[in-house]
Amino acid sequence: MLLHILGTILVFIVGLIPPVICIWVMQKAKEKEKEQARLREAIRTPPLRVMQRHQFPTDQYYLEGVGYLIGDITCRYNARSAYIRCGVNPAGPCENCHDYEPNNSKLDRDPLDL
Repeated sequence: MLLHILGTILVFIVGLIPPVICIWVMQKAKEKEKEQARLREAIRTPPLRVMQRHQFPTDQYYLEGVGYLIGDITCRYNARSAYIRCGVNPAGPCENCHDYEPNNSKLDRDPLDL
């Protein structure tokens, strides 16, 4: 009797193995298809960051001995950098900035003005 029940359970389990394997293979195929679709979409879409990288700020200028700078160099908060304008308003623009303070330090002035 016990042997008959164990045989029935074994036949039931063996009968379930093919559908389980089939479902598992179908899930893997769907995952791979989604991954392929994402890759195709990534290849078709041009990266925006690369296109924006070549856009230079309109207030960029070259200062002899210092290099490229952006922003208003007469402002106390100007970072004297080609990448950020100042510590208060890094993205700019400098026109009509309510945090503008003129440079009063002789060390911050242009060396030609000393």
